[in-house]
Amino acid sequence: MAKILFVMTGADQWTLADGSKHPTGFWAEEAVAPYRAFTAAGHEIVVATPGGVVPPLDKGSLAPELNGGQEAADAIAAELASITAIQQPIKLEEADLADYAVVFYPGGHGPMEDLAGNADSGRLLTAALESGKPLAVVCHAPAAMLAAKRADGSWPFAGYRLTGFTNAEETQAGFADKAQWLLQDRLVELGADFQEGEPWAPKVVVDRNLFTGQNPASSAPLAAEVLKALN
Repeated sequence: MAKILFVMTGADQWTLADGSKHPTGFWAEEAVAPYRAFTAAGHEIVVATPGGVVPPLDKGSLAPELNGGQEAADAIAAELASITAIQQPIKLEEADLADYAVVFYPGGHGPMEDLAGNADSGRLLTAALESGKPLAVVCHAPAAMLAAKRADGSWPFAGYRLTGFTNAEETQAGFADKAQWLLQDRLVELGADFQEGEPWAPKVVVDRNLFTGQNPASSAPLAAEVLKALN
């Protein structure tokens, strides 16, 4: 059995380009599907957030039309409510990489607000990448990579093949013209080899020990790839 660290957002609002606040948090499927896969395989999950706040759920992620109907949405909500680790997070600033076999970042727009500028998260990401342990990041969570830097100031993810929520998906979601910045653009600007798949279709990219998923549908396939690496 391994211990897996879930690093999750503590932000319940996302600041848009006009200064207005949009309700946000973590995306349900991106936490629940990997949690389900990892715990079914016998692993233990510990959740960390900035300041140890309980990660807020993006209530939009429980919309019936995004979950295959009301019954499925209710099921994922019930499953989420049963995950005590999410209700009892540790402080991200006190998380010790040595205690974990895997680091996993669920998405949602929340990380665009807080983890994108969080130095503790940036240090953890850099250390995890350099450790060789599986580091998995999905959807909007690659925003946290923007805060990562080596001692010499270089960006540790430069040249890595990776994916994340695309400009096309942000446009179709209705936020591309409202956001302060777009995730795909920022990752490319920093030197990532960004791999763009079809909007909303599962896509997982593995480069060395970095595992990334493009969107919510990629959460379960991403977890499956991480489990292969653990085995």
